[in-house]
Amino acid sequence: MVSSNTFSLSLILFLSFSSFFSPSQSHNKVSLELYYESLCPYSADFIINDLPIIFEHDLLSIVDLKLFPWGNAKLRPNSTITCQHGQYECLLNRVEACAIDTWPQLNKHFSFIYCIEDLVYDNRQEEWESCYEKLGLDSTRVNDCYRSEHGRELDLKYKDETDALQPPHEYVPWVVVDGKPLYEDYENFLSYICKAYKGANTPKSCTQASYLSTVREVNVKAKHSFCVMERVMPTWEKIRSTIVSWMS
Repeated sequence: MVSSNTFSLSLILFLSFSSFFSPSQSHNKVSLELYYESLCPYSADFIINDLPIIFEHDLLSIVDLKLFPWGNAKLRPNSTITCQHGQYECLLNRVEACAIDTWPQLNKHFSFIYCIEDLVYDNRQEEWESCYEKLGLDSTRVNDCYRSEHGRELDLKYKDETDALQPPHEYVPWVVVDGKPLYEDYENFLSYICKAYKGANTPKSCTQASYLSTVREVNVKAKHSFCVMERVMPTWEKIRSTIVSWMS
């Protein structure tokens, strides 16, 4: 498991890998999509203890990683947004969406999101603004974004992209490789990436029999962990409307 003490090392490795690989390889990359919410402990766990593997080894050359910070949030009929773990989660979802928008380069926004989720993992999410100083990033644009209408537009963008999932997501973290959800086997995402890669220059991590050892031993777990989407009970007005429709 990657501890918080290795945070700086992970970032250095990440920055090194992200600048090394040529953009010409991008057309052969396998898509890796993570649909998550900021205060789900299992999302935080996956971001800080699993995802860094692709930066610490030679897999970034074949992976196109995209993050979708919406998760199990809901847009209510009165146009307000509610989140599974409360309004502070809505805030951090938007902050992370703004980070992706402000710094579209993967190295910058992933480092920032990693830093926030590392604090979430330690139950210190209120210290999230310290990540600007830790990473030497200017806070102005992200702060302006999450306080503005543009921040709300980003929320709705990620809502629409999450709602468009087929099949629909059932919980978070919801990991999709090459367009296919991994369901409860999401922690084993490396094996799916290697199987999906069709390029000529296969990374050594995929050709060595030992590459699966870089993934945490998930098969011994009695139960996989995730934040399940809350079921919404239909209102009386909705039930009555349905009954009237049937009678017609």
